[in-house]
Amino acid sequence: MAAALLRHFLAGQEEPLRSLQVVSAGIAARDNSPPSDYAVAAMKKVGIDLTGDLSRTLTQELLDGSLAVFCMTEAHRAMIQLQYERVPRHLYLFRQFLPPPVDPEVDDPYGGTLGIYEACRDNLVEAVPSVVRFLRTITPAAPPPPVSP
Repeated sequence: MAAALLRHFLAGQEEPLRSLQVVSAGIAARDNSPPSDYAVAAMKKVGIDLTGDLSRTLTQELLDGSLAVFCMTEAHRAMIQLQYERVPRHLYLFRQFLPPPVDPEVDDPYGGTLGIYEACRDNLVEAVPSVVRFLRTITPAAPPPPVSP
């Protein structure tokens, strides 16, 4: 849900943010699993279709190619730091850029009710603008357009 929300928001930004590729991967995810019905329903309520999304496992290659990595919990961040040889310089919690007091962690709604998925979605929606503001500070500038004679 976080990746879909971030992709949706970035699509409305100017370059180079609009061209950032947002990839979702999980530490314990199985490859090619569809999102839960509740995740699809919760996101559909805000106009985002998850039906074609599939899960993927986090890999060193994905980490190496990332400008930034956003985790949902401190435990996820710690697992990345312990399990992978090279850790991205920009490794954060998705909600850590919100002003205090705020819980920077996002609980996994897996196995919960639709209401739990909606609450999770809302926690993510609240954080997206602060994540985009941060990305603006670390994203290399887009090259200038070519000059026509």
